[in-house]
Amino acid sequence: MAGGAPGGALGARRAVNEAVVRRYCDAWSRGDLPAIVDCYHDELVLHYFGRSPLAGEHRGKAAALGVLARVQQLTNRRLLAIEDVLASDDRAVVLARERFERDGRVLEARRVLVYRVRDGRIAEGWIYDEDQRAVDEFWGSAP
Repeated sequence: MAGGAPGGALGARRAVNEAVVRRYCDAWSRGDLPAIVDCYHDELVLHYFGRSPLAGEHRGKAAALGVLARVQQLTNRRLLAIEDVLASDDRAVVLARERFERDGRVLEARRVLVYRVRDGRIAEGWIYDEDQRAVDEFWGSAP
């Protein structure tokens, strides 16, 4: 069955995945950077899609944190809402809305963030934007 049975070892994995990602979302909502960083596995891989200067596969906690820090440095990034957290035995998914401001331009983005959890930490993440073209245009002139 897709997603596994509701109980047993598979259900326990689903519960762990959800708990880890909810802990991450709580830290993100509070703006608690040390707690956010603690949620990331040392071997984190972040897949940032699109054609912007930020796009690519960022391997390792330092590289992933570097691209996230760059976003923060270049914009007045704000989390508007965590709309939902969904979990399976393999992944957890966050539906979120964010607002970015840069050089007098504003982008509100609805995003799907897919996470794979390993050893109680987020080990891999994929960032999907609802309107990838708008995101690419927003970041198009980023240094």
